[in-house]
Amino acid sequence: MNFPEFQKYIIQASGQSLKKMAAFNPLTIHKKGTKAKAIFALALVCFFWGTTWIASKEGVRYMPALQLAGIRQLLGGLCFIIYFLYKGDSWPKGKEWRTILILSFLNFLLSNALSTWGVKYISAGLGAIMGAIFPLWIVIIGLFTSGSRMPARAIIGMLLGFGGVCIIFYEHLDDFLNSDFVFGILLSLTATWSWAFGTIYTKKHAAGFNPYFSLGLQMIISSVVLLTITQSTDIGISFTAIPWKSWAAIGYLIIFSSIITFISYLYALQHLPTVQVSIYAYINPIVAVLLGAAIFGEKLTLFIAVGGVVTLFGVYLVNRTFKSIPPPEQPEPEGV
Repeated sequence: MNFPEFQKYIIQASGQSLKKMAAFNPLTIHKKGTKAKAIFALALVCFFWGTTWIASKEGVRYMPALQLAGIRQLLGGLCFIIYFLYKGDSWPKGKEWRTILILSFLNFLLSNALSTWGVKYISAGLGAIMGAIFPLWIVIIGLFTSGSRMPARAIIGMLLGFGGVCIIFYEHLDDFLNSDFVFGILLSLTATWSWAFGTIYTKKHAAGFNPYFSLGLQMIISSVVLLTITQSTDIGISFTAIPWKSWAAIGYLIIFSSIITFISYLYALQHLPTVQVSIYAYINPIVAVLLGAAIFGEKLTLFIAVGGVVTLFGVYLVNRTFKSIPPPEQPEPEGV
């Protein structure tokens, strides 16, 4: 191939690549086919659910974290309930309320609230990475409850997952002398454990009713408890004292995370394989780490980068072995 032919080949290849990329142009996506729209929806999920950690971090800088979580859950839950009632969905019946109450406690009163509280003391990127290791806890819980042997690939994934966390924490050894940092780590760990238990419970008990309507009810129930606690004690502040920056963060979390991105998540689930949609769980932490460094000046070092990649690869191996990704009805609580 001579140089003119090579130049022509490069131009043609570039044109074909640009044409493929143009299929996902947000200004023309409505004219494209279902698959293109689904992939675009998945891209929104991957990005915006990663930014929830940043918005939460910004919001809790100016107001109590539990109060922010309560307000967000209340308004977001109302959006879910109004939508599904408008569609004609019926209210849960009988024993279904018991399941919803338990999931409300695990998914929102603990997992979402504590992860929001945790980023007050640790970086948004670190909180996102710790949130991503919840499949490892699912496997550990499963080992104690089922007594089955762990496949070799899962053992490697577990070792890589926790090894990656150790690499990340090597950068934070001095921070463990700071009680606030330790408290934030404990909050985030408890949040991931709670999410793991919530995922297991969802798979066993939440198959008999609309899971998405249930999410709205879970948020409302949790928000009532959180706001009752914060407003009846010295934990919360007056609603009029909440600065506009925190209200902006809450608005962002509700509009972009609880509404736009969740709708995109459902659309992607309907038109793409579940395994493909689950890629958001690996991309969200990367988005949080990069934006945390860009917006808040959080440390982005070689240890954090390598540790993050190793951790996520370990989680990937565990997911591939046990298929322990969240079921469609159990999306990331921090995102919802």
